[in-house]
Amino acid sequence: MIKEQISVFDIFKIGIGPSSSHTLGPWRAAQQFTASLTQQGVLADVEMVKILLYGSLAKTGKGHGTDVAILLGLTGADPVTFDVDAVTPTFEGIQKDKKLNLAGNLIIDFDYDNDLLFLFAESLPFHPNAVTFQAFLNNGKAFSETYYSIGGGFVVKEGEDNSQKAQVDLPFPVEKAKELLHWCLSTGLKVSEIVMENELAWRPEAVTKAGILQHFAVMRDCIFRGCHTTGFLPGGLDVARRAFPLNKRLIGKSEYSDYNTWVEAIRKGGNGFNYILDWVSCFALAVNEENASFGRVVTAPTNGSDWWSGTNSMYRKKYYGCN
Repeated sequence: MIKEQISVFDIFKIGIGPSSSHTLGPWRAAQQFTASLTQQGVLADVEMVKILLYGSLAKTGKGHGTDVAILLGLTGADPVTFDVDAVTPTFEGIQKDKKLNLAGNLIIDFDYDNDLLFLFAESLPFHPNAVTFQAFLNNGKAFSETYYSIGGGFVVKEGEDNSQKAQVDLPFPVEKAKELLHWCLSTGLKVSEIVMENELAWRPEAVTKAGILQHFAVMRDCIFRGCHTTGFLPGGLDVARRAFPLNKRLIGKSEYSDYNTWVEAIRKGGNGFNYILDWVSCFALAVNEENASFGRVVTAPTNGSDWWSGTNSMYRKKYYGCN
């Protein structure tokens, strides 16, 4: 049986909030669909696109920005690099103008209310997070693909066999925590060192470290932005952001101009347990609020992720040859 192999960069992905399965996954699915149109040589022939959201993507889609993510993905925007300040204006512009710049190369008519359908009462049997893209061509033909966002930003295309993924020779294969403990005890290596040795099977150490530093930069910037942004969270419930006033109260009269001088000011404020805990709470609020506001975050599977859930092992077995 083929063993599933997951890299650090498969688990932790840079994206835009608020959900890896309802935002990042659908965004990637939309990008894959436009890539398919290009590969099939039919992108220039598209006259209309319809999107069908099923199951969980339909029922919680608006709350998790699934509609926003899909439309931006169809334009060719990438969640790793797209300006987060442009997310809402771009989405609202598509709704207002009723135009969609497909893959950034073809402007087509698009009516949000009629061309993006939330099928609340319908589900597809493979997985509750399903989306179907339909492209209608100027020759009367149609091109359709269905994708499943199975959690953690992972996307599976219907009919695609992912069980033949290229395998690598991992020096320290780990499936359960006790196996990780075994490798640490038998080699004397730290957990981080065990992970790095495995990552070397995929890419050079310098490339892995550069990727990790990029992830760190996103986390750092997310905290700083969240602590310095006021206002209300999206969603219409008028939930005020709390990290900004908490940061202001904790930092007091200390002056700073950027992230580095901000951190210096925080360190000068003390090192007591309660003080540190207050800042940890402030940072957590900042990330939470950025995530809820289409900010750039490092996403990861949650406890509710279908990808990791044992109740969904049949999906993993079917598509990846593992339990």
